[in-house]
Amino acid sequence: MPYLKLSEQVGKLANPQRSDTFVKRFRDAVREGQFDAIAVPDRFELPKKFAVRNSEETRTKSMREMIFEASPEFDAWFDEINRGLAASRTGGKIKPTAENIEAGLVDFKAMAEETRRKMQASHDKGQKLGSSRAGTKAASKVPAKRTSKAK
Repeated sequence: MPYLKLSEQVGKLANPQRSDTFVKRFRDAVREGQFDAIAVPDRFELPKKFAVRNSEETRTKSMREMIFEASPEFDAWFDEINRGLAASRTGGKIKPTAENIEAGLVDFKAMAEETRRKMQASHDKGQKLGSSRAGTKAASKVPAKRTSKAK
């Protein structure tokens, strides 16, 4: 069986921006005994570009090289991981802006119903709070006793 380098396998990824995640999963699989690999003293640069906060600059990360044995089990594992990493990540909820509503990315009717429900709940809560306070008598104000003598 031929031996492959981790850096060569990283180069075969469909989405190079997820190479750091692939390396983590590769190392986890080796640790769990799914396949065998050895660490070698060489290092390689990940193809992922890391953005630097408050700057236009990007950085790369270097990882320790590993050598592993190519096998049908590894190929099946790699195909599964690669498919999972190639899928686009959901960036969260779409903000309800006028552009997104016009583009049809946000369901206007559903959002209007949700807004109506929230407003009604808030109104009911205020009414309930007001009616519960209306039945109670305000506490009479008793002047506080002086604890020190005025000079």
